[in-house]
Amino acid sequence: KVPEYSVDRLKISDLQLNLDMSLYAKFDVKITAYNPNDKIGIFYEKGSHLSVWYSNTKLCQGSLPKFYQGHRNRTILNVTLTGQTQYGSTLMAALQEQQQTGRIPLDLKVDVPVSIKLGKLKLRKVRIFGRCMLVVDSLSANNKISIKASSCKFRLKL
Repeated sequence: KVPEYSVDRLKISDLQLNLDMSLYAKFDVKITAYNPNDKIGIFYEKGSHLSVWYSNTKLCQGSLPKFYQGHRNRTILNVTLTGQTQYGSTLMAALQEQQQTGRIPLDLKVDVPVSIKLGKLKLRKVRIFGRCMLVVDSLSANNKISIKASSCKFRLKL
């Protein structure tokens, strides 16, 4: 079975317009990973990529830690994503306008290399690709942000 993932919390630690008109973003994301399998463990390898996008513009990115997840295990991951985007004033204006509606669409993209452990046998590396379409109510730094809607899809690529 494919592992299950959910985005449980999104906190914006920093979102500011710099003097050079670039937009700096720092998001803290809480993700739950659940391995529903009885006999399969998952090695999350280095080289993962997570990124948050707004309207085809990458706001920030980061990676998951390298770890092993045993069978029937639920793991909570706290990941910090940072980024700097050009044309920040235009983007910030669009985000502020969208914030007035209380529904800001964000796109979380995931690319994680994993190895599967079956009994004592470690199988070859595969990749988990995922995409979560999130709708949040605010992008104010250090405020509680409510995830109003979340739709995630994940797939394995051999």
